[in-house]
Amino acid sequence: MLFNSIDFVIFFPIVFILYWVFAKNLKGRNIFILIASYCFYGWWDWRFLSLIIISSLVDFYVGKKLGEEDNLKKRKYLLCLSLVVNLGFLVYFKYFNFFIDSFNSAFTLFGKELEISTLNIILPVGISFYTFQTLSYSIDVYRRKLEPTKNIISFFAFVAFFPQLVAGPIERASHLLPQFDKTYSFDYKRVKSGFQLMLWGFIKKMVIADRLALLVNEVFNNTQDYSGTDFAIATVFFTFQIYCDFSGYSDIAIGLSRAMGFDLMRNFDSPYFSKSITEFWRRWHISLSTWFRDYVYIPLGGSRKGNYRTYLNLFLVFLISGLWHGAAITFVIWGAIHGLIIVLEKATIKIRVKIYRTLGIDKDIFSNRIIFGSITFLIVSFAWVFFRANNLADATLVINNILSFRGGTDVTKLGLSTFNFYFAVASIVALISIEFINKHTSIISFFNKQNIAFRWSGYLAAIFLVLFYGIYGGDSPEFLYFKF
Repeated sequence: MLFNSIDFVIFFPIVFILYWVFAKNLKGRNIFILIASYCFYGWWDWRFLSLIIISSLVDFYVGKKLGEEDNLKKRKYLLCLSLVVNLGFLVYFKYFNFFIDSFNSAFTLFGKELEISTLNIILPVGISFYTFQTLSYSIDVYRRKLEPTKNIISFFAFVAFFPQLVAGPIERASHLLPQFDKTYSFDYKRVKSGFQLMLWGFIKKMVIADRLALLVNEVFNNTQDYSGTDFAIATVFFTFQIYCDFSGYSDIAIGLSRAMGFDLMRNFDSPYFSKSITEFWRRWHISLSTWFRDYVYIPLGGSRKGNYRTYLNLFLVFLISGLWHGAAITFVIWGAIHGLIIVLEKATIKIRVKIYRTLGIDKDIFSNRIIFGSITFLIVSFAWVFFRANNLADATLVINNILSFRGGTDVTKLGLSTFNFYFAVASIVALISIEFINKHTSIISFFNKQNIAFRWSGYLAAIFLVLFYGIYGGDSPEFLYFKF
């Protein structure tokens, strides 16, 4: 079920009202959340519910046994069971065909043709997200950082919690699971704050991201028909499309959860104001970057085994991150670009600090923030070409055309009318302005400090934008990260 669908418009009010009916009965409330979450997920394909149920059963059992077992060897076996089941599902559904294609291609390089057939596998929505979420529970219990839960209903509800089930934030069990063992009272301020954040998320997704997608999809899906200027515009549009699409989903998920009494972690922090790629990854998809830090980078050795091992660990994390996003060489290259830049920033940090001091450069001065921020934005946008392109050949074509500076552009041929094109540009400018204000106070806090006339004018204007300027069809009705 999509947040931006008529199904959800019917589903959510019913769930919200019934949720608060059951709110004081902890067991009844969690059973209701579980049923609602399974209905929400099963709306796509009820068969995939079996994967969530199996993962939940395995990890609940593993956690329970880990809490009872002191033998290190047996504890490792239990953890391996969780890893094999969860990662096994992920590898099969997401990467099996990718590995077959790569295997066939490798033999072609040596002059031999293999014809190992791929399978017709449908990727379950959100499998990358809930797999990582449930793995955090098994790993933390194994590390004795978390006590295993004895409440199977709470655990199943934690795994399947519908607001963030299919695209995050990827919550840690240590943060979200205990919230299912508490009852909540209806809090008007929290509910209002949640609805405000949801409304802002819908604007990001339906008014900005999906309008940008019309141009982006037209250009990137027909690369032979466009020139350098067209690709440059489409790349910048995609840079904002993916941010508004994904952060919009996170805002809706966080707001929806807040209205139900739950707290989810912040997933974005104005990432395009970053002054380095390292800072960008502290602000972009925070739940994923911190997950990789705690469960991949640190277990690999982190920064404890010398500089070169640190650089290797960082690079490997970003390669894996690229592969997590998609089973294609373009995603691997996207991850490698970020990994190489971060390694370079890490390796040269002392030299750069000396240069800045010698030249009297203060990165926090506004003009320097603009310069460093612009450089970071260009690097991020360049990497997004590989992320968005349908294949490596298209990515190479797009970059070559951009660098050639060839050709003008006719916006009416890019998939948007003249009005919609300039509306999209104005939306990007408005977004940047709001994000700048958001650095000092959240947009919700800003609105809540205004008088009632200003607030309701803003609410009505936002609802009007969603209803009359939101994109309800086109090439991008789904959230982009549903594919990952």
